[in-house]
Amino acid sequence: MQTVYSHLVTYLFETRAIRVCPKDKLFWYTSGKIGPYYINTHFLFGSEEEAKRLLGQIDSLKDDKLACTGEIHKAVMEQYGKNPIFRGTIDALAAYIDERYNTRTFDFISGGERRDWFFSLPAASILGKPHITLFKDMDATVYENRSSHVRENLGGAAVLHVADLITSASSYTRAWIPIITNLGAKMKYSLAVVDRLQGGAEALDRLDVESHALVRIDRGVFEEACRREYIDEAQLKMVLDYMEDPDGSMRLFLMEHPEFLEDALKRGGKAAERARLLIENDLYNLNAK
Repeated sequence: MQTVYSHLVTYLFETRAIRVCPKDKLFWYTSGKIGPYYINTHFLFGSEEEAKRLLGQIDSLKDDKLACTGEIHKAVMEQYGKNPIFRGTIDALAAYIDERYNTRTFDFISGGERRDWFFSLPAASILGKPHITLFKDMDATVYENRSSHVRENLGGAAVLHVADLITSASSYTRAWIPIITNLGAKMKYSLAVVDRLQGGAEALDRLDVESHALVRIDRGVFEEACRREYIDEAQLKMVLDYMEDPDGSMRLFLMEHPEFLEDALKRGGKAAERARLLIENDLYNLNAK
């Protein structure tokens, strides 16, 4: 499994699905907090450009709920056939499912709007399982035998949910698990391509959903990336300090680099919006310095 893991780490950095900032050039997150890395698992589709193109296609299709899954399935399977990174990722996903869960222990594979579909649809296709396409508005369709239909009751079926990324599992608790339950089924397993280790697996465990991931974002991922020279020693230290104490390390950075906030406010746009959010909510307790 180490070889598969090593390949996946390579894919994540080659496609910039994991991106680490240059030293002292931290990223702004939507929350108004800052940090040293971004994760965009869907870039494993082959590249950022190809992933964004598919997202645009999904956005243009998803309002037609009975037609969209077939078109998205066609797009992801075409990419599976021609892109070695995406194919390697999906093959690793399918092999993990087959070895870890035994395909006889579940009846459906589900995936949630939108990025889960990059991975859940090809996994279902390769493993020969019908796919439950979950929408953010709490609707769902079942895709099997190359067509979509609405099923009102799945008669106690067991479901494996495939996700691109798990953080706190809020999308599961807010939407995916309730939809599956309303269909008369049970989400038995969850498999994410990437687990950010921010409490999602534990949240699912409390809901009796067995959670796994191909890659867990721990220090080993970044140490491996440093060994392979995707990041340097300064970037590695910055990431490891952040992982050890996210708020404390970022508070220290802001205290040592007051120009970081000043520059963000001067730049305007999203950076300024997020800087104001940080300041107004005192997200790092800077007023106590």
